[in-house]
Amino acid sequence: QVQLVESGGGLVQTGGSVRLTCAMSGSISRINANEWYRQALGKERELVAKLTGGGDTNYADAVKGRFTVSRDSAKNTVYLQMNSLKPEDTAVYYCAVDGINYSIHGEPIVFRSWGQGTQVTVSS
Repeated sequence: QVQLVESGGGLVQTGGSVRLTCAMSGSISRINANEWYRQALGKERELVAKLTGGGDTNYADAVKGRFTVSRDSAKNTVYLQMNSLKPEDTAVYYCAVDGINYSIHGEPIVFRSWGQGTQVTVSS
């Protein structure tokens, strides 16, 4: 079973920076994508950044140029570097992984796993 644990959230002032870490444990034969989502109070969860297994990245318009997603495959860890933070970035941030494992018969098992979330609060 794949488990994800986020860390690095906290309170930061407007204009500041925070780096979130998502540590993945368990067997993953192939990563299709790592994703960061966020959910602000009273709002729906939204995709913030995506990093494909091939290294392509996509960002929400609201964070382009300020956030950077990266992965250290040797450490099974994904990062979200957040710069020039704004109060509207305040949310619980979740990491997710879309991957494939294989059964003992060689059948692909597609899965998605989520972390528990970490709170980021940007003060004005």
